[in-house]
Amino acid sequence: MNRYSWWQYLILGLALVIGALYTLPNFFGEAPAVQISSGKATVKLDATMVPRVEAALAQAGLKPDFVQLDGNSIKARFADTDTQIKAKDAIQKALNPDPADPGWIVALNLLSRSPTWLTQVRALPMYLGLDLRGGVHFLMQVDMRAALTKKAEATVGDVRSMLRDKNIRHGGAARDGNTVQLRFRDRAVLGQAQALLTDQLPDWQWVESADGSEFRLTGALKPEAMRRVQDTALQQNITTLHNRVNELGVAEPVIQQQGADRIVVQLPGVQETAKAKDIIGRTATLEMRMVNTSTEALEALRGTAPVPFGSERYLERSGEPIIVYRQVILTGDSLTDAQAGFDGQNASEPAVHLTVDAKGARIIREVTRENVGKRMAILLFEKGKGEVVTAPVIRSELGARFQISGRMTTVEASDTALLLRAGSLAAPMEIIEERTIGPTLGAENIRMGFRSVAWGFLAIAVFMCAYYLVFGVFSTLALGFNLLLLVAVLSMLQATLTLPGIAAIALTLGMAIDSNVLINERVREELRSGASPQAAIAIGYERAFATILDSNITTLIAGLALLAFGSGFVRGFAVVHCLGILTSMFSSVMFSRGLVNLWYGRQKKLKAVSIGQVWKPAAAGTPVGEQTPKA
Repeated sequence: MNRYSWWQYLILGLALVIGALYTLPNFFGEAPAVQISSGKATVKLDATMVPRVEAALAQAGLKPDFVQLDGNSIKARFADTDTQIKAKDAIQKALNPDPADPGWIVALNLLSRSPTWLTQVRALPMYLGLDLRGGVHFLMQVDMRAALTKKAEATVGDVRSMLRDKNIRHGGAARDGNTVQLRFRDRAVLGQAQALLTDQLPDWQWVESADGSEFRLTGALKPEAMRRVQDTALQQNITTLHNRVNELGVAEPVIQQQGADRIVVQLPGVQETAKAKDIIGRTATLEMRMVNTSTEALEALRGTAPVPFGSERYLERSGEPIIVYRQVILTGDSLTDAQAGFDGQNASEPAVHLTVDAKGARIIREVTRENVGKRMAILLFEKGKGEVVTAPVIRSELGARFQISGRMTTVEASDTALLLRAGSLAAPMEIIEERTIGPTLGAENIRMGFRSVAWGFLAIAVFMCAYYLVFGVFSTLALGFNLLLLVAVLSMLQATLTLPGIAAIALTLGMAIDSNVLINERVREELRSGASPQAAIAIGYERAFATILDSNITTLIAGLALLAFGSGFVRGFAVVHCLGILTSMFSSVMFSRGLVNLWYGRQKKLKAVSIGQVWKPAAAGTPVGEQTPKA
């Protein structure tokens, strides 16, 4: 009746071992470290950098715990913060001989002290949020006016193309603030242009006005279109920040919208505000321009003449100079995808396959049709400095999907696709608030949170053991098993633990023990009714399960609502809360029943169980209120 099969005990044993294994890394804490990552989008970090870092540390007389390539960064762990700071200075000096133009970002960080054998089985500690680990917090303001200006600037080019295609003559098209101004000498021609633009550009409202002997057509974005432009700019900036920060290997960054025009960026573990600014300041702007191959440009490359008017000099990735026109053909806003692959005609030649939106396809088609055989440069601008990613020769007219190839290895094609795919900022941003939370404060928060959970667990254990005796001990062990499973699941999922998450763990303990209280009281009730101890245990667990299931499902629904509609710390609380409900159902029913079955199940002539005072109804003739206690 009260016996588990061997496979049920095997499941509980495996759950206990796995829970202990994946909970263990969280007890080793974190060690100071130095993180090295690429400071430019065109600089590739690979395994060859590890010996350079080790050599720089050896020359400075510093011994790290290890130096390893981890994703898109190299991390060196040290025993103490003093060594960490000295190591950072030594590496910075070795890798960036020119401080004005650093090629590498060297930042302080924190790494887990977990043994290597735990890491090899993917037993990793939970990520800690900003309030527990320390790090930097930025609130960034997006310049929405610049986004609208950028939209108006792009529309000017579209308007010129439309009017030229329909052979509608005008006196000039220019941007005035966030509006587009068109001049005409003939009112009839203005009417034709207004009809065309109203049909082709439904997001713009066109108004006619007189300007002396000329007629003027002014276009302005409609309010709903203006809101769409601003929302798109905000979301594109968030996506770009995610791409750039993730490439640098920052664990679990928080990048999310706040209000209509602000973005919150939190980088846990990054201790230096200046370096964090470098990280988020890496967002790049992508531009496509034609290469200037005129005689004046060639002389400028040889150094015998200045750069021609309307052109600029840049460096290719190989270090060779190149002259490109200032006029921007296309920006990264129009690029929707970039993937590494191979040339369609020469399958052995690496290439990058690009996809642009409808507006970009029309522009590319027109430009490439008129410039077959010429070179088109793709430039990436970071922190005001531009570099030419690639400058392929236009072989034929291109459309929405095209490729760039030539003089590229497979790795270079993959790197180029990554750089192009990372996108560009739709609007400039400014940091309006910054906060640094030190690791000391984070450690204090962890200590206080751990104490609150420990004291809560201890208080529950004392009460349960005193009130339910042996059954209380079983309930306490089940509660500990629940806590073990919860931490293990959070570690396996690599969830981010914050202070609200610790509060959710404490709440889970209180809710989990409620299930055992229901079971114990149900067993007591069966004993009062005269059932044998073995029958009381079996019936108590069976009948309490339905109540436990109902109460946990309703609580889970509330937790899922918080998870779906909450954000930030509320979402973190909800994740721990929902996982805690699932683990508590398993531990309070399956694990505690396994302990009871192991202790009492094999006793065929069980006469009593240790579950505290069980008050039976008074016998016949006994006055009401006088009852006989039985243990």
